[in-house]
Amino acid sequence: MTNKEKKSLIEALLFVSGDPVAPSVLKSTTELPEEELKQLLDELIMEYKQKDSGILIIEIANGYQMVTNPYYSQWMKKFTTTNTSSKLSMPSLETLAIIAYRQPIIKAELEQIRGVNSDGVIKSLLDKRLIKIMGRKEVPGKPLLYGTTQEFLQYFGIKDLTELPTLKELTREEAI
Repeated sequence: MTNKEKKSLIEALLFVSGDPVAPSVLKSTTELPEEELKQLLDELIMEYKQKDSGILIIEIANGYQMVTNPYYSQWMKKFTTTNTSSKLSMPSLETLAIIAYRQPIIKAELEQIRGVNSDGVIKSLLDKRLIKIMGRKEVPGKPLLYGTTQEFLQYFGIKDLTELPTLKELTREEAI
């Protein structure tokens, strides 16, 4: 393995970890001698500093970790406050499924299917940008119409709505 490949391996391990990785773990995983590993880590640390990257490798908490460059901290704070929790509750998933399959749909139709008030769930899904207001229905009161967003597709890892399972596929999976 070349030095470049060894460095790439170390980068990949640090990237997927997300937490500080102890030198002993890196040594046992890569099977590199301790001195060589230390030299490669030092070189990686220097390379990231020199290229003024948005990512740095630092020695922290008795290990090594990939972190964001402190220079970009104001944007990181802004980004993390706009990206709220990615976990969805069961009511959110249920509501999202109904909207995905019946869009565009108004809140009254959604609540009739669910049998409960959906104000809080709709607000949460709007905040997470998984659904959006698509306009108003041309009926008395002109209620808002809801539909899914690009973020919905990204969240579920699908190209478009045609990749959603059909009702026939869903009922077949339940029978199994």
